[in-house]
Amino acid sequence: MLLESATSDSRSLDADALLSWALDLGNLTSSWVPPLPEGPLLQPLWDHLRHNYQHVLCSPLFPVALSVSTYFLLVALYTALDLLAPAWPRLNRYKLYPERPPVTPAQMAAALGVTLYNHALYVLPATAAQWLWRPATPLPRDAPALCEFLLGILGCTVIFDFQYYVWHLLHHRVAWLYRTFHAVHHQYSQPFSLVTQYLSGWELFSVGLWATVDPILLRCHCLTAWAFMVFNIYVSTEDHCGYDFPWAMHRLVPFGLWGGAPKHDGHHQRPATNFAPFFSHWDWLGGTNVSVSASASTSTTTTTTLLPGKTSSSAVTAAGTTAAPDVKVKDTKGRKD
Repeated sequence: MLLESATSDSRSLDADALLSWALDLGNLTSSWVPPLPEGPLLQPLWDHLRHNYQHVLCSPLFPVALSVSTYFLLVALYTALDLLAPAWPRLNRYKLYPERPPVTPAQMAAALGVTLYNHALYVLPATAAQWLWRPATPLPRDAPALCEFLLGILGCTVIFDFQYYVWHLLHHRVAWLYRTFHAVHHQYSQPFSLVTQYLSGWELFSVGLWATVDPILLRCHCLTAWAFMVFNIYVSTEDHCGYDFPWAMHRLVPFGLWGGAPKHDGHHQRPATNFAPFFSHWDWLGGTNVSVSASASTSTTTTTTLLPGKTSSSAVTAAGTTAAPDVKVKDTKGRKD
């Protein structure tokens, strides 16, 4: 009897212990659920970069090298598509305006020449100044939290979008600013990727300054700042590429909040509209938001009004180059856009 009682008590204790172990969620799942990483999700990536490329990341030249290499890599990809398009008709289904004539090597060479000229005259001296006078970038031990990382990129993009909207609007509404600084960018009414930095020195300086200062204003982690630079260049190049791929930003962002390539291409056709580079809300609020249909790209002649009483006329060639109109656009049939 004593032996049977001891055996029963032992089984009861074993059952209680098993039930207690099973109710412990950690014990129940530890055999098939991998442990969650401690700290930010980006920490392993940041540790790898910091430990293996610290001397590169700390250099004041790194942000410039990252921006320039990202830009020319993206431009090279889009330019390759432009060169392949005549021999690969399937690419036309992704063009904003398939009926447009293909981009010519002469146009590419002209846009590339201005880009290289600006880099030699403005970017290279600014890079040398950074290397001489800017201290090394401190690399914090901890990576940003994923939420902080994404919100930092979003915040910088929203601020940059507002800054360029105001700059852009002023340089279209004030004729002297337009003629002196912004008209060069509108020499192409049908943009392609190399037109992204077909800019005056003042416009290139303004854009570069905001992209550098905005992450500092928001006190972003350096990893966030570098990611914003890459994202900013990506969407700026996409705005000018002339393609409408399924992964384009304006297709990914819902409710028409992102203008993207269609809206900015429309701005090059109708320069009094769609001033914001990325989002659509400022143009909605300002009454300058316009969706341009494909038929608008077939217009051949325009007359432009820069200021009351001062007009200028120019013909839009089949290749898509023109002395860009400003403020008010009117075709030869008297239709106002």
